[in-house]
Amino acid sequence: MAATFLDTFRTLSSFDPKARDLAGAPWENYVDWAIAQGLAPLAAYNLEYRLAAGDVPDWARDRLLSVYQGSLNDNVMKLVSLKRAIDEIEGMRVLLLGAPSFAESLYPHIAFRPIADIQLLVRAEDVRALVEVLRQGEFVREGMATRGASRALSDGRTEIAIFTQILGEAAQGHLSGIFERALPMKVYGPSVFRPNHEDAVLLLALEHARSGYQVPYISYVDLRELLSGAHSLVGPYSKSLDIDALKRRAQEWNIERALYTSVAIAQRLFPEIRNVTEALKPSLRSSTQKLLDRWVIDKVVQLGSMRILRGSERWRRLLTGGN
Repeated sequence: MAATFLDTFRTLSSFDPKARDLAGAPWENYVDWAIAQGLAPLAAYNLEYRLAAGDVPDWARDRLLSVYQGSLNDNVMKLVSLKRAIDEIEGMRVLLLGAPSFAESLYPHIAFRPIADIQLLVRAEDVRALVEVLRQGEFVREGMATRGASRALSDGRTEIAIFTQILGEAAQGHLSGIFERALPMKVYGPSVFRPNHEDAVLLLALEHARSGYQVPYISYVDLRELLSGAHSLVGPYSKSLDIDALKRRAQEWNIERALYTSVAIAQRLFPEIRNVTEALKPSLRSSTQKLLDRWVIDKVVQLGSMRILRGSERWRRLLTGGN
């Protein structure tokens, strides 16, 4: 039986893909979609080096492989620029969020996780000082407006968005805990940190919800690895989650619906993590759960398009609890 779109996605997004016949996979639809979803570099590596996929069309392999090389070069450029800009910061805590943190803490190779932009979280009183440091480097231009960011700067190639109100006003009292629990990233200097394991899961779920679940599917690979304990590496997230602490924190931040939705999507996409996702799902009212299952989860796991929640502030409020 020919591989389906879902089969192809699961095989080529795995860090340990099992050999299977991909000759009849839906390459015409998959390749463009995978490139748009940030999945192409990992897919290319799997095809070339893990699956010896000689039965895959040459054009598909060539397009994916070109994106792999581009992702590697682009990621290295962005992270080197970031390090140069912030490695001498002192007197504040700067948290590196999302893709730049995940690329080396969740993925076996830095090329596998494309980095579109860089997001930093700082305390409000430190924004001015951080902007001054960045401007002393190459980040001298104002960047494009980023939803929820206090400032955005650019060096002409890379955008840095600076956040302070990441939890929203309703849960802002819990922001200090994120800074206190943060883990050092010494390679970027003494003042640079990343969220701890449980906070990283919750912040990712919150990002999904704020984006109306219109996020690149590589973000669900991020979530898969966070939930499964990043077992392909020995790093800051290579351990089991504290389930009780995570669920308690979700309740305190009032994002239980977002957590439920994100982990349910991850479970549907990657059944191998079912045990941890079932343990993580908050208890919601039956009516709320059915609503999320039908109108969000069922639609997101239909791979190949993202046509839900577009522009719906009502949905975002439901999913994020006002955050």
